Amino acid sequence: MDALTFPLSLPGFVVGHAGLYQALVMFVVAYFIIGMTVLSVCAIATNGALDAGGAYYMISRALGPEFGGSIGIMFFLANVCGSALYVLGLVEAVVDSFGIPPGQKAGTGIHVLPQSYWYELLYGTVLLALCLLVCLVGASIYAKATFLIFLIVAGVLGTILISFFATRPIEVSILLPNSNGSETRNGSFTGFSLATLRANLGGGYDVDYTTGQMMSFSSVFAVMFNGCTGIMAGSNMSGDLKRPSYSIPRGTISAVLFTYLVYNLLAFLMCATCDRTLLQKDYGFLRDISIFPPLVTVGIYAATLSAAMSNLIGASRILYALARDDLFGRALALAKKTSASGNPVMAVILSWLVVQLVLFSGKLNTIAGVVTTFFLLVYATVNLACLALEWASAPNFRPTFRYFTWHTCLLGIAGCCVMMFLISPVSASASLGFLLLLLLALHYLSPSSTWGYISQALIFHQVRKYLLMLDVRKDHVKFWRPQMLLMVQNPRGSARLIDFVNDLKKSGLYVLGHVELQDLDMLPSDPLQPQQDSWLSLVDKLNVKAFVSLTLAPSVRHGVRQLLFTSGLGGMRPNTLVLGFYDDEAPQDGLARHPAFTSAREEVPLSFPPIRAPTAPKLLSPREYVGIVADALKMLRNVLLARQLESLDKAWELRRAASPPPTIHVWPVNLLRPDSARYADTCSLFLLQMACVLNMARAWRRARLRLFLCVEAGAMPHAQEEKLRQLLKDLRIQAQIQLVPWDAVTRLHWQTHRGPPGGPAPTGEEEEGTVNFPANTTQVSDEYVCAANKLVLEQSPAPAVRFLYLPRPPADTSLYPLYLHQLELLTRGLGPTVLVHGVSAVTSTQL
Repeated sequence: MDALTFPLSLPGFVVGHAGLYQALVMFVVAYFIIGMTVLSVCAIATNGALDAGGAYYMISRALGPEFGGSIGIMFFLANVCGSALYVLGLVEAVVDSFGIPPGQKAGTGIHVLPQSYWYELLYGTVLLALCLLVCLVGASIYAKATFLIFLIVAGVLGTILISFFATRPIEVSILLPNSNGSETRNGSFTGFSLATLRANLGGGYDVDYTTGQMMSFSSVFAVMFNGCTGIMAGSNMSGDLKRPSYSIPRGTISAVLFTYLVYNLLAFLMCATCDRTLLQKDYGFLRDISIFPPLVTVGIYAATLSAAMSNLIGASRILYALARDDLFGRALALAKKTSASGNPVMAVILSWLVVQLVLFSGKLNTIAGVVTTFFLLVYATVNLACLALEWASAPNFRPTFRYFTWHTCLLGIAGCCVMMFLISPVSASASLGFLLLLLLALHYLSPSSTWGYISQALIFHQVRKYLLMLDVRKDHVKFWRPQMLLMVQNPRGSARLIDFVNDLKKSGLYVLGHVELQDLDMLPSDPLQPQQDSWLSLVDKLNVKAFVSLTLAPSVRHGVRQLLFTSGLGGMRPNTLVLGFYDDEAPQDGLARHPAFTSAREEVPLSFPPIRAPTAPKLLSPREYVGIVADALKMLRNVLLARQLESLDKAWELRRAASPPPTIHVWPVNLLRPDSARYADTCSLFLLQMACVLNMARAWRRARLRLFLCVEAGAMPHAQEEKLRQLLKDLRIQAQIQLVPWDAVTRLHWQTHRGPPGGPAPTGEEEEGTVNFPANTTQVSDEYVCAANKLVLEQSPAPAVRFLYLPRPPADTSLYPLYLHQLELLTRGLGPTVLVHGVSAVTSTQL
């Protein structure tokens, strides 16, 4: 008879091989793991309404559908194998009592059942059909049957305890199978004997006659632990209990304490009264020493049948819960069907079919390690779910069961993982691999749930903690990174700009800002809330790592001010404002042509308004646009103006033939201030940094930086080039320097306003600080700006994108339209161009 046939015989099996000392250690380890898991189960069970599925329901609602579904499948398989294990154990018990002994053609007395693989499979099928009938009737009859079985087992336990004291020493003849048929061994029940106790204190591992395998600490523990997995029986029935949050903690804790005490008591009694041969070779010895053997036989049958039914009904409830949650789609659709009383009959039938298939494998002691590994993995995940809920510190996690902490959860996880690999490293690795495959499959294939994701709560908790630790007073230029606020009027006309700025952020903060011109006082509700989902879907489809910040304002300028003041949190605030260029070009719907939508054949989100018609008035005036730039600079934000970025076909530019590679042209000189052409001021260095950041992005690494040095006759160009090359070396920026004579361009400026080169130095304040741009604006003619534009345009080959120096807006607001007009002339026809003005030091030569 199998050691798992009757749980009360487990202490004898463990003591017989491991000895009393190691047996007590095994019980402590097993019940330590079980105890920690029970505390977690009780905590989760008392934190809200439980439904069908037990451990699966707890894990899925705490850790999300991926963990819940994968663990649910593994727990289902563990219960299926457990049910088959107990059915086969019951078959062995029946054959042991009523089977024809090996070597005999006909039975004598009660030994009438033939023995062979197919006959035992037939007996198992009949017994499993009996379990099926009980489970099909419903949970009520199962509960009544379980209570009756409990009374029988309690009576058997009382009889056994009395038998240890009442039975006289006897010799028991044990018939063991071997290669020649069978052999007879004698075991002894000595009664209470100090010599017997001493002989059984140490380990004495031997070959298990039912499997032919040499036993060890891990293999004995694997078999023993399978007899302790009934702690989840109550939680598996959570959907059938009237008050699961009340019944599960009390029933489970009581069962754990009771079985632990019984197992330790029986281990000591068996160690003191039975010799090792009897304990190792006769798993039905309790019947031999009982004062009333028939009661023990009935108890064996009842307890084993109860365990088989418990695992079968537990598997069916898990399968039903999985099917109802639609995690596996149509694959489990059949398991949703229930009877008129709510019993998931199809889930019971499907579970029965799987158990029937497992019965074909024969004796399951050989895979006891795999079953135990599955159960340990489930227990570890239950502890993980409780640990995650505790660490997330969510206000709604307030279980009425308080006898747990994150320490108990962590100890439970550690105990499960250690024992998994001690029992069978191969089984543990295979189980974890299978779990990982299920996790990945469910992550990509299962529909999103409305249960809530513990990952979001944990991320929030950690992000809040680290944001508080991110002290802006400890910022250093070495670790500066761009944190971008891109203002988007309509995503339909800005898809490629959004993608470009995503490449430019270099793992920094990226916020998509939008201003809605409405007055909340005149509206019944906030109009931004319905738009939020569309913007978040846009971010997902474009695959950009960005946040979305929407605001209401009476004007665009006021809205941008709000976002510059309020976007971000703590040390993560935008330091750079990005705007599209203000011109008269007709906007194009680039979103409809974007690969993210055309390849997936999905519609553009309908909540975004259509592109503005070319004849329709703009929401923004030129004066207000330049005012936004001025506001950002006053607030010490860097500014980027992007022109014709929607014409940048990044895929074509970066995937065309390897020779020549695409280029990025960089002009770190203020072309509108030819009298102050410097390459090492704050703005020029910021421009260099941004071009370098773009070149460091994965998609732009093939591109080459080309830096243009504007030189005049007699200005020692080679010395300037060498100085600039040393600067690039110190900044670790790899770029090709190209000298560009621009005497013909600057002559237009000097002849008109300043006289010949070499005249008196310009008066007024420098570019940094309060710039004397108003005077400069009156001095720079359109003819000069057009010449500068032609100079930039003549540099070949045509680059993928250009970076130009953006001068400060004039202090005189009446000159804003002239300022914008000159920027338009400077960048006309240049293709994708980014005008850059930096106000903060961002480069460092330090290690």
